[in-house]
Amino acid sequence: MSQVRVRFAPSPTGFFHIGSARTALFNWLYARHTGGTFILRIEDTDKDRNREEYLRLIYNSLTWLGMDWDEGPNPDGNGECGSFGPYRQSQRADIYQAYLQKLREAGRAYEKDGAIWFKLLGERFKVFDDHRKKEVEKVRSAPVIIDDKIRGKVERMEDEDFVIFRSDGNPGFHFVNVVDDITMQVSHIIRGEDHLSNTSKHVRLYEGFGVTPPVFAHLPLILKSPEMGQGKMSKRDKGALIEEYQQRYFLPEALITYLAFLGWNPGDDREKMPLAEIVKLFDLPGVNQSNAKFDGKKLAHMNMTYLLAQPADRFLTLARDYFRRQPGGTAALANEAYFREIMRLAQPKIKGIEELGTYTAYFWDENFPIDAMVKEKVMAKGDPQARLNELLAALPTMDFSNDANMEAGIKLLAEKHSLGFGDYQAVARLAVSGTNAGPSITSIFRVLGKERVTARIKRFLAAG
Repeated sequence: MSQVRVRFAPSPTGFFHIGSARTALFNWLYARHTGGTFILRIEDTDKDRNREEYLRLIYNSLTWLGMDWDEGPNPDGNGECGSFGPYRQSQRADIYQAYLQKLREAGRAYEKDGAIWFKLLGERFKVFDDHRKKEVEKVRSAPVIIDDKIRGKVERMEDEDFVIFRSDGNPGFHFVNVVDDITMQVSHIIRGEDHLSNTSKHVRLYEGFGVTPPVFAHLPLILKSPEMGQGKMSKRDKGALIEEYQQRYFLPEALITYLAFLGWNPGDDREKMPLAEIVKLFDLPGVNQSNAKFDGKKLAHMNMTYLLAQPADRFLTLARDYFRRQPGGTAALANEAYFREIMRLAQPKIKGIEELGTYTAYFWDENFPIDAMVKEKVMAKGDPQARLNELLAALPTMDFSNDANMEAGIKLLAEKHSLGFGDYQAVARLAVSGTNAGPSITSIFRVLGKERVTARIKRFLAAG
């Protein structure tokens, strides 16, 4: 295979959409799979809608997801890397003028109504267009045949000249897209299926420049999940923006894996695999033709499975970053040994880093709330106050050094009163944490320590 060169060409006109991330990923995977080059090109010719903050968001999102680019603007926005730049369209005006001149010299460009049009080849005739309510000039030519590596053979017709430079003097999308791909020597264009309708125009432009078109591969759309409604997922839909997952402390590797499987299949039933293996297996024939449905619950579950598998030190790093960003969260980091113990209990239980604050709050704060519904349920069964008083009396002799000894102490107490471990567990958990969920009661007791457990049970009993 000749050198593969692919590009991702976002516009800095809004937040970074999950569909854009999937397109970038498939280009990046194909470049890494083939040993090719991944180019980042910024399509920033829309002066009215471009924003520097959106450009920074593109850099930040790609970097966070681990999609390093071989050519394009540097991640810090200073300078660029690669020999085929500039990589921002706003800096390529001279190149566009030079290529426009090539079309003029070939007789393939002309002016009309203040704009510059691309001239198709073929017999010309006029017809009345019922939709536009006027007579238009058509061109009789052979259909454009696109051998798409995902869609298969696609046939489209171009029968009207089209604008390549607008009346305001700025080049149009079709023109700059093709010129950039020619000058950057792009070998494969991997993009969303919604661009398939543009491809026949692009093929005609390549022909106008006397250049063989690159290989095309149009990705299936990402559709909303059924509970979100019908149609293509848009930037307004919940879960559509990459920034949201960063803010919710999702693991980038979980999101990358989910996106890889959103339209691609490695040929087996696996739904989780290391990125290195995805790179090894990824190829265009494995991309599905049918549209993919976004499933936020499935993504959250995948994130949870990746979180559970994290080494303790990585989880601690993620947890520290989370608490540093929370109001008053630095207090949780004051005692490193205590923090480590709590995070060790939390990791197997939480579904996402964003739950850490709520899940562990009672470990840091003596004024934790008591869940009224849980209290009503727990206090309605048996004689929970008696159980707490019995537990309170036994605490001085219990061994808090490890979970096994803690469990043995509670079981011994239960046997003494001809009861079960569960008769003490629920009400003890309520008294010391305010809820009915969390780590095992023995772990909570051990980490809180005898003094704090005793004080909390006394306070709970006094409150009635």
